[in-house]
Amino acid sequence: MSRLASGFHRLRRPPWEVLWSALITCGLTLLSQLAVAMVPRLFPSFSLLAMLPVAGLVFLAGIVVGRLLRRFIGVAASAPLFVLLNILYLWGVYVFVIRRDTSSLLDMVINAECAMLLWGLYRIFSGDPGIVAYESSFLEEVGCKDFTEVIRPSEKLPSLSRVRHCNCCKANVRGYDHHCPAFGNCIGQKNHRLFMALLTAFVVAESTYTMCSTKYFTRCINSGTIRSENPLSVNMVIGTMLFSVLQVLWQVVFLIWHIYCICFNIKTDEWINWKKYPEFQMKEQPQSDSEVKFVNPYDKGNHASKHQEFRKIVLLVTANMTEIHCGYGKKKGQN
Repeated sequence: MSRLASGFHRLRRPPWEVLWSALITCGLTLLSQLAVAMVPRLFPSFSLLAMLPVAGLVFLAGIVVGRLLRRFIGVAASAPLFVLLNILYLWGVYVFVIRRDTSSLLDMVINAECAMLLWGLYRIFSGDPGIVAYESSFLEEVGCKDFTEVIRPSEKLPSLSRVRHCNCCKANVRGYDHHCPAFGNCIGQKNHRLFMALLTAFVVAESTYTMCSTKYFTRCINSGTIRSENPLSVNMVIGTMLFSVLQVLWQVVFLIWHIYCICFNIKTDEWINWKKYPEFQMKEQPQSDSEVKFVNPYDKGNHASKHQEFRKIVLLVTANMTEIHCGYGKKKGQN
């Protein structure tokens, strides 16, 4: 095993491809946000709830445009840069439009949250997820033609347990969960905690932004200054609010899924592609051609207690979020 090592080496792209990818991403980000900002202008009679699916279709159209550009131009947009630009865009709308109606404490909180998101995005993008590197002579020693044969369950190589191959990064990652395009990296043993913390931070920050934008509209409506406000600023606030709500909706579901995986000690890739990994396959009658069933060899706990533990975590998270929103509603009513 001396010829195995851990190392993180990102695949390099030509400078012209990086430049074109950055330009395409900037254009898609700007166009999608401006298109969402036009939703309240084009559908003034719609409620915010009715605008949500329209905003969702706008962002889906942006994804389709990005796929078409990749197909015809041969250059793909950068998902991590798209995430970064959207954070900066929301932060800019908050600073230049919403901030004056926010308390100093909440202002400190949301600015700190945005700064932490940028730092966390940098850390997870540039960090090592747990890549296992190897020398070519190592394959000869173990008698395998390819490293994917080596990482199969083996009593001789227990240290390679749960090392999986990522087709996107062309790398072998220890504790591989999935490849995250939004963060531009694999999620593995070394950065899984950071991924969970960053995902939670996105939910909290976008929820805070939604509360701040709600307070902005409440002030405009109560003071009767909604008509005197710059229409572009108002539409931008509504558009970013819709974007934040859409983000929170899918991120909460994604967060609950990963909490479930933690409770049962299974990875996303193992759950989806369990038929690729022999340790997850079990036959009722080993000597026959009976149907192969899924079994998790890494879940050593009691299933009933695990379900109860998972249920408690979900209820606790839901109760905390409800308490935050109810507390904010009471405070807004008192003002």
